[in-house]
Amino acid sequence: MKTPADPVRDYLAAVEREASALPADRRQELLADLAEHIEVTRAEHPDAATGEILAELGDPRTIAATALAEAGNGATGAPARGSAGAPARRGKVHPLVPLLMLTLSLPFMMVFPDHPGPLFGVLFRITGAVLLCTSVHWIAVQKTTGVMLTAVLPTAVIVTWNLSSGGPAGGTPALLANLAMLALLAGTAAWLWRVRRA
Repeated sequence: MKTPADPVRDYLAAVEREASALPADRRQELLADLAEHIEVTRAEHPDAATGEILAELGDPRTIAATALAEAGNGATGAPARGSAGAPARRGKVHPLVPLLMLTLSLPFMMVFPDHPGPLFGVLFRITGAVLLCTSVHWIAVQKTTGVMLTAVLPTAVIVTWNLSSGGPAGGTPALLANLAMLALLAGTAAWLWRVRRA
């Protein structure tokens, strides 16, 4: 007879299999961190299903690939040097940086509606989206949702507004639309901050 499966044990075993290229001590540290995160999440959210908690952590392959990239563990297994590429530095950006860049992109456009504002706003939005997508602090679904709500949707609304009104117009409707977009950006950033992985 088959015994009932323990989803947490199966999940951690899958991560261990996928991370077999990591040194044993790093692999055990990763598994201990994941187990601790699961227990803390269970304690904080007792109504949450185990499957939801595991889904929020992400796919075991992704977790293992991220751990390998952070360890600088390429094909040779040699430690990354200072001149190694982005994978070794990817986790070095504080999670607040992309969130601030994405949130502050719109205020730059609102405060400086002429030349410097839109340029800085677009640069902040693009850089923030790239930093969010390459961060190790969120899983893929959270990254996609964050980019859609903080970069794609506001850009589409601004472009649609400008095309339909024949250019950037002032007044109360424009101010209300900008404030609504700012609230969306701030709310999404707050949500991303809350669900980030340490």
